Amino acid sequence: MKFTKAYSLKEIATLLNCEFVGNENFEVLGMNEIHVVEKGDIVFVDHPKYYDKALNSAATIVLINKKVDCPEGKALLISEDPFSDFNKLTQYFKPFQFSGVAISPSAIIGEGTVIQPNSFIGNGVVIGKNCLIHSNVSIYDHTVLGDNVIIHAGTILGADAFYYKKRPNGFDQLLSGGRVVIKDNVGIGALCTIDKGVTGDTTIGEGTKIDNQVHVGHDTVIGKKCLIASQTGIAGCVIIEDEVTIWGQVGTTSGNHYWRKSSFIRSNWSN
Repeated sequence: MKFTKAYSLKEIATLLNCEFVGNENFEVLGMNEIHVVEKGDIVFVDHPKYYDKALNSAATIVLINKKVDCPEGKALLISEDPFSDFNKLTQYFKPFQFSGVAISPSAIIGEGTVIQPNSFIGNGVVIGKNCLIHSNVSIYDHTVLGDNVIIHAGTILGADAFYYKKRPNGFDQLLSGGRVVIKDNVGIGALCTIDKGVTGDTTIGEGTKIDNQVHVGHDTVIGKKCLIASQTGIAGCVIIEDEVTIWGQVGTTSGNHYWRKSSFIRSNWSN
């Protein structure tokens, strides 16, 4: 997730009320999870097991719960609870926006697109040309649809990522500030759920067809011209390449699973 302008390290530290290591004018451009970080991004880490991975990642600002040696060219934000402070940043830069109408006035809807009754189109949604959105579809804020996309009844695009931290008194949710991006000529069946990215995009590639009752987790990337049959569950942060066929009731675990072009994944396979 990129900010609308550059912020200084001191500005971010003041927002979080935390100590920092580095030049106070160090430029901060955005925030992302570790698998999608780029130069100028903040990444958070709160377990010693992952300190080295975060410190050596592409991120140049590390939100961390211990004072450590700061790598050259980077900066640190020292926090007692990086998980909660990452949520503070999401709330600040991508707050929830109430919408009291079925189709937000800030939504952009292309020529020839049809939206059937009882569908919800959120703030900042972009829908391309000649799409068909059937009844009772919910398209959450900032979702992007290309041209010639068909979404069948009851499907939900852009729900929160299933991402929690266990605490002594229960579970804290990592807030989602990402998007769902659907490319041209995609077809999505009835009662599907596609979660938005935590900070990046969940992406469905051009020409892919998804059957009824399929779930796609946060930050997953599905390639072009894939076929995904009903009751498939795809976890977060999965990568599926072009022209992959997944049969019904396949399930994946979270992480970087690479299913190669033209693969056929049969029922009950996990990878």
